[in-house]
Amino acid sequence: MSGKGFLNELSRTVGDFLVPRRCPFCGALLSRGETMCRRCADTLPYTEGRSVRTGPFGRCAAPLWYEGAVRDAILAYKFKGKMGGLDCFGQLMARCAAEEFGGEFDAITWVPVSRRRQGKRRYDQSRLLAASLCVDWHTQPVSTLRKTVDNPPQSGLTDAAARRANVLGVYECPDPSAVAGRRWLLVDDIVTSGATLSECVRVLKEAGAADVVCLTLADAGDRGKK
Repeated sequence: MSGKGFLNELSRTVGDFLVPRRCPFCGALLSRGETMCRRCADTLPYTEGRSVRTGPFGRCAAPLWYEGAVRDAILAYKFKGKMGGLDCFGQLMARCAAEEFGGEFDAITWVPVSRRRQGKRRYDQSRLLAASLCVDWHTQPVSTLRKTVDNPPQSGLTDAAARRANVLGVYECPDPSAVAGRRWLLVDDIVTSGATLSECVRVLKEAGAADVVCLTLADAGDRGKK
């Protein structure tokens, strides 16, 4: 192990000792090396054979359904700064992407929040998810999109047409040359109507992306319609 690797491992060990790790879904104490407890690993609402949804955005894969403990964990991460589950989330998403889209993308990017929202929240939740799933792949996500309008949150809109209108024209691609000709995996936290992903995919393709497939941690769609 390199000196840097040893220091990283030591810092994780000391951190686990000082602040015991807990399951992001139920709060149970974890043993070293675990990212979620065994009970949650066995009982979470996995999308399993229905992990890919199609729509105007193309295809979007998600390892989990947005319900119960999954919903609570994502809301705690997104709005309360609970970062302890990031490695778990990243592993779930990386496995799902490898299973569903293996060989179909050569670069990873994310759906950004506005500068105002990031300043208030102090982090971009989708950027951190993208970085977390990249860890085991020994790569890094690439910034391709910028949100230019601090529009109302999609969560406050229930009508599909209103959700589409709310995101129309709010993203731009500052450097099309960095996008053109590449196949992208576009990361976000949740897919609901798919309006946000659709708009981002449109912007990326107009910038010259060869292809775009999407990945979220959870799918908030209707199980019966997928």
